Amino acid sequence: MGTAAAPGFDTETLRRAIEGQNAEALLALYDDNAELRVVDRNTQPSHPKVMHGRDQISEMLNDVYSRDMTHKVEQCVVQGDHLAYTESCQYPDGVKVLASSMVELRNGKIVDQTLLQEWDDEG
Repeated sequence: MGTAAAPGFDTETLRRAIEGQNAEALLALYDDNAELRVVDRNTQPSHPKVMHGRDQISEMLNDVYSRDMTHKVEQCVVQGDHLAYTESCQYPDGVKVLASSMVELRNGKIVDQTLLQEWDDEG
């Protein structure tokens, strides 16, 4: 028997927000006290970039979605109070980014997220 999806979380809203580069709509999916950790080549596992609360998360989302690039949700799975999704992005010069997130949900909102991302070397 499968586990029911977390109440109130809408993966279609997630997809539309990411692919539409709508930071405000994406931010609405986060709990006020959410925590987001980013691990990449600049913020490695021993020292991830950690954002606490919607204000700090908003700064990052506004930065990302202000860039000239495309975003596409490739896979998205919700099971119980967990969400996992992958996102592919591309800059106009062809540089690609791949991101994978593992998310904890509570009452239909994102309360904890770990984002792993990697991008092509430029040049």
